[in-house]
Amino acid sequence: MAGIRMLRKAQIGLESSAGTAVAATAIYRGLALIDDQSKPVFPVEDVGYLSGTNRAYIPKTVVNVSMPEHEATFEQLGYVLSAGVEDVVTGTSNGGTTNGYTYLYTFPTTAAKTLKSYTIEAGDNTQAEEVEYAQVRSFNLTGAAGEAVKLSADWFGRNRTKTTFTSLSLTDVEEILFQNAKLYIDAANGTIGATRATNTFLGFDLSVKTGVVPVWTGDGSKAFSFSKTVMPEILLKVTFEHDAVAVARKDDFAAGTERLVSIVITGSALTGTGGTYTTKLLRINMAAKIDSIEPMGEDGDGDNTVQVTFRARFSTAPNPDLFANILVCNTLATLV
Repeated sequence: MAGIRMLRKAQIGLESSAGTAVAATAIYRGLALIDDQSKPVFPVEDVGYLSGTNRAYIPKTVVNVSMPEHEATFEQLGYVLSAGVEDVVTGTSNGGTTNGYTYLYTFPTTAAKTLKSYTIEAGDNTQAEEVEYAQVRSFNLTGAAGEAVKLSADWFGRNRTKTTFTSLSLTDVEEILFQNAKLYIDAANGTIGATRATNTFLGFDLSVKTGVVPVWTGDGSKAFSFSKTVMPEILLKVTFEHDAVAVARKDDFAAGTERLVSIVITGSALTGTGGTYTTKLLRINMAAKIDSIEPMGEDGDGDNTVQVTFRARFSTAPNPDLFANILVCNTLATLV
């Protein structure tokens, strides 16, 4: 049977032992594209043939899994964060009688974080394939006025194997909407999330290179032996109205001033009372200096804008110390 676009899907399962494939436990509400990056080597040899010969070998194997841009949700964003930032797949009660659970993902500073690995199933009605030991190399979260926040992610894994989709049912998810976002910018020794930048926040692009890389060793297999985290890179590009807030960022750039930056995006209300949070939530916190400011632009309707890129860096100025973290609050006791 020929493949049909609308019958493509991706499913994900949490591995209990990294690299040991498991059956999927959730249908992912976005696309996953499997790309085998195992490259054959054709030796250069002088054996009397202008054409070369068909001698070739594959010295190592690795598979990329690309998740193209799609709507980010409070329920499934944690898959990417637990496989690229920190091993957190069990929620912490929001407190009180609320039905909320929080998941805090803290980027590494003086020591690498433990990560989760997943088995990803992807394909269509013709053939499904799976990749084990899947972890996240990089991801982007972007928000623009009048739209849902979008997520894209680049994963790597060990092997591509034909499989049959695990039979699963869809679960409900809630999109993260930019219109519910608030931006806060505070002094480095101040309180993060105290000073809101109003009537100026037009969009953002959080670009994260997790620093997670596969490592190949002589270990009896062409697949990578394990993964490790080297230096992560976190850049946050914010689009401002060209107003006093944007002008102040130019002053920060010129002076090399450090800031505490927080983006908080709320969702639907939680039931119950007494919790730390009253709604579903995405919060991005970082200590940062400005990496660059682009020349003044405009939005197509004659409105002048400025794009400012913050680079997250560890700081001892706030209390407690801060590099960057992402918090998600939803109604799930566990992700999978």
